Amino acid sequence: HCTAGQERYRAITSAYYRGAVGALLVYDVTRRATFENVDRWLKELKNHTDPNIVVMLVGNKSDLRHLLAVPTEDGKSYAEQESLCFMETSALEATNVEDAFAEVLTQIYRITSKKQVEAGEDGNASVPKGEKIEVKNDVSALKKLGCCSN
Repeated sequence: HCTAGQERYRAITSAYYRGAVGALLVYDVTRRATFENVDRWLKELKNHTDPNIVVMLVGNKSDLRHLLAVPTEDGKSYAEQESLCFMETSALEATNVEDAFAEVLTQIYRITSKKQVEAGEDGNASVPKGEKIEVKNDVSALKKLGCCSN
């Protein structure tokens, strides 16, 4: 029975999500059902992770415009409603794949830095010196696509 598999999966869920600071929720733009499942995955993420986790909604297979089942506007509006970053990608053509990861990393860095600075102001912690992280300069251009409105 498939329920047994689901129960077994649920048992490892907490361990799987523990300590996660970012997540990409990926759906297939050519299969509406995958987009409809995003809500369930997002609820699961919220139940098992820190409220400050950075989540990006990703519509993959953007190269298959002729088979489109989930319009860009649907993905964008869901992302805005849930305060998620949003991007469409094509793993086949390598379009926006690196940019999606770069944007999630940028947002994680901003949140982490802000938390550390706030903690430092209270005298509880200070911003540690660490390794410099280079993120592509063109990530800010993604803002025009409605990414990370929060």
